[in-house]
Amino acid sequence: MNPRTRSLVFTVLLDVILINLSFALAYYVRYELELFVPVSDEFFAPYTAYLPFQFAYTGLELIFLGLDGVYTPRRGGSWLTEFSRIANATTTVGIILFAAIFFILPAVYSRGLILEAVAITVAVLSGARGVRRMVEARLRKRGVGVARVIIVGAGETGRAVMRAIAARPELGYQIVGFVDDDPGKGDLGRFKALGELDQLGTLIQTERVGEVIITLPSMYHRKIIGVVRACERLGARARVVPDLFQLSISRVDVDDIAGIPLLGVKEATIPRTGRLVKRALDIFVSALALLITSPIMLLIAIVVRLESPGPAIFRQIRVGPRGRPFTIYKFRSMRQGAEEEQAQLRDRNEASGPLFKIKDDPRFTRLGRFLRRASLDELPQFFNVLRGEMSLVGPRPGPPQEVAQYQPWHRQRLEVSPGITGLWQVSGRSDLSFDEMCLLDIYYIENWSLGLDLTILLRTIPRVILGDGAY
Repeated sequence: MNPRTRSLVFTVLLDVILINLSFALAYYVRYELELFVPVSDEFFAPYTAYLPFQFAYTGLELIFLGLDGVYTPRRGGSWLTEFSRIANATTTVGIILFAAIFFILPAVYSRGLILEAVAITVAVLSGARGVRRMVEARLRKRGVGVARVIIVGAGETGRAVMRAIAARPELGYQIVGFVDDDPGKGDLGRFKALGELDQLGTLIQTERVGEVIITLPSMYHRKIIGVVRACERLGARARVVPDLFQLSISRVDVDDIAGIPLLGVKEATIPRTGRLVKRALDIFVSALALLITSPIMLLIAIVVRLESPGPAIFRQIRVGPRGRPFTIYKFRSMRQGAEEEQAQLRDRNEASGPLFKIKDDPRFTRLGRFLRRASLDELPQFFNVLRGEMSLVGPRPGPPQEVAQYQPWHRQRLEVSPGITGLWQVSGRSDLSFDEMCLLDIYYIENWSLGLDLTILLRTIPRVILGDGAY
């Protein structure tokens, strides 16, 4: 029995147990607790009288859960979607049993018990799946139960898949690398270029790949079919990403003219309503943060001035949305004139792409090293947020000399206001390569929601406290 079948069998058996427990609990609530309507003696039915009814309920529940796709494996589906499927299947079963009580079974059977059984079953099954999702997400982040994947094609569609996987490690995909017939496409951070398409068969075997995601344009139909067949022969699961405008579904705008469907392209940016909500959150939180941290900021400014000559506040030109420059504010963490020394330290650069980072940078002051590690040097950026030059959450703002080195696809991260924190920070901070940082920033822009912003802000707190990847 393969792992997928074993997991399905375990899920079904667990559901059988939970459905029967739910029914038994519904009987207890109805006849023992009598929470809603008292039960008279003439309408009382022992639990044994409900056993055939319970078996029918369990069987119908399993059938309709299967029909609603609850048992179809999905790594990317949300818990809300699964909840909706469970609720739909269970409600259907409830309606069938209501009809049976009216037309077939004796009146002694309780309609209230059916309502309670439906509600409890939905809560128990969806709750169990929520717990399972949390456990699986934690295990997958630790590399347990992950699927080893090769991406075929490193164009825009391929990069979209990579950034989605990088942003959501809980999905349980481990990208071994990618293959592409364009020799000019090198590594994208930790996503390694493994060679050309004709090497895919060998790579599937040597790298123990279980899944291949094909992101080639549809014009390469014959090549896609060849890759799918090769995967089938080698026992790897092949999945094809449709290249509709090389976009995700979230970026396709659907309209019609007198019933004739029209597909358009949404701009890869945060919608206007979303920007207004985001701006309101920025103003509220940044004003509150400045009010609370003002005594700490005053103390830091005094100590910075006492430790080394130069201003307490470091000012630097950064590039904002649409390429507009602005002045960013930070507490000075390096000695005066550190920017002029950067050229002499170029050979010690530990970052990739246009970034410049040195873990043990000799230009740091003693206090500055602590401020950088604790992210306290970034407190003045709340002024940038209040002024509308930055946001609480967004892409990392780059200086002009860095932005000048961007590849065309990198520039998509300039579509929104830069942030104090971002998806890149809670996913690795300085430990990420520049390409990975860009992939995460673009994923954030394409998938923005208020919930995503709040999640990133909450995930930033432990990162700051622990100082993970900050230098």
